[in-house]
Amino acid sequence: MQLQLKNLCKQYGTKCAVNHVNASLSPGVYGLLGANGAGKTTLMRMICGVLKPSSGSIRLNGKSIEELGERYYSHLGYMPQDFGFYPDFTAREFMLYMAAVKGLDAKTAKQRTEHLLHMVNLQDVANKKVKSYSGGMKQRLGIAQAELNHPSILILDEPTAGLDPKERVRFRNLISDFAKEKIVILSTHIVSDVSQGKTA
Repeated sequence: MQLQLKNLCKQYGTKCAVNHVNASLSPGVYGLLGANGAGKTTLMRMICGVLKPSSGSIRLNGKSIEELGERYYSHLGYMPQDFGFYPDFTAREFMLYMAAVKGLDAKTAKQRTEHLLHMVNLQDVANKKVKSYSGGMKQRLGIAQAELNHPSILILDEPTAGLDPKERVRFRNLISDFAKEKIVILSTHIVSDVSQGKTA
């Protein structure tokens, strides 16, 4: 599997947020390293199809994402920087809700929810409301929902923001587990978050 970014640009009036980015990505972890405001989120939103590039193209296995349409989106898992949780939902309710949004049938939704809550070590607090969770627990729930549809491209925007060092290490280990057979792109301004992966 190959994700190709070719001469990708995004202009906002006279401001250039992303300037001629070229990359060819195969399965593994890739870090977008840069200060806040460097254009990392803009680039990720273009890869997700949320933003349209001013110029350039994004291709998956040689086909443009416009041509692939819904088939491309079925490959994606996305965790935005400011992920919106429903605070009165429990983690399990939230996961089942997100599974329905992503079009999973009820049986698959239940199986994936239980598997992923266990994987991110939230199974013991799955029936507690999300508003009672720490920042690290919410981040782990965020990556779990991004994984619900078995994406082959996982995009994580500042996934370790606000985490303490112990939670950051746990999160990095989690990302390494997820990255064995998929493309994982994560943005950060913390060098150690991407020191084990590849930088772009």
